[in-house]
Amino acid sequence: MRLAGKVAVITGAAGDIGRGIALKFAGEGAHVVVNDLSLMAAESVSDKIKEMGQKALPVQADVSSFKDMERMFSEAVSVFGRVDILVSNAGIRRDSPIHTMTETQWDQVMDVQLKGCFNAVKLAQKYMVGQQYGRIIIVASPVPSGLGRSAEINYSTANAGLTGLTASLAIELGKYNINVNCIAPDFIETQMTREHVRTDGMYMEDFKKAALAHIPLRRLGTVEDVSGVALFLASDESGYVSGQVIKVRGGP
Repeated sequence: MRLAGKVAVITGAAGDIGRGIALKFAGEGAHVVVNDLSLMAAESVSDKIKEMGQKALPVQADVSSFKDMERMFSEAVSVFGRVDILVSNAGIRRDSPIHTMTETQWDQVMDVQLKGCFNAVKLAQKYMVGQQYGRIIIVASPVPSGLGRSAEINYSTANAGLTGLTASLAIELGKYNINVNCIAPDFIETQMTREHVRTDGMYMEDFKKAALAHIPLRRLGTVEDVSGVALFLASDESGYVSGQVIKVRGGP
């Protein structure tokens, strides 16, 4: 198994992509710290991991709170003794045109997407530097997103920040044998996508027709498509890959 004995911390692990990555990692031998805002949701994913014969630690914590993240990593190290892999996956959307976007909508997205990633990375790297080993995977979105729609300046700005953070971290942490990469999924069939489509006043089938015209592979992506890339980046197979943004979107 490619992640046997490794300890992975995954933020936003109860969402479709986070859950898929958590289960994929567990299937390859990793013990998983399952983070979500909802403890019940985190426990549900943890129970599935335990059924697979791996250890799991559900942790309710807000990624935008440095104090919450400190507590989570402290619990993780107390239980497992180390942190080998971080998947910074937590994210939200608060779409609105610039003329109606509120300061709160802007701040909420920045706090979860960008500050949340900073909080998780800052704490994870402390343990990884001591081990002289680590894998950091940042989940973002392409900028602009697939259909190039308006009303998402907060989301696009935060995700652009994550790609910049990826490159800078790869340079800064490389000397400690820590690889940092970014996965940028698009056109993935998830609950967030379905909610986003409904917010736009579209039916999912109409969205699929519009999206397929932009996708060379002529299909929407699946959570499995994303988790497979995450597994590669978490494993030693990606040992000489760092600072990269890998688009998982069925084409360029």
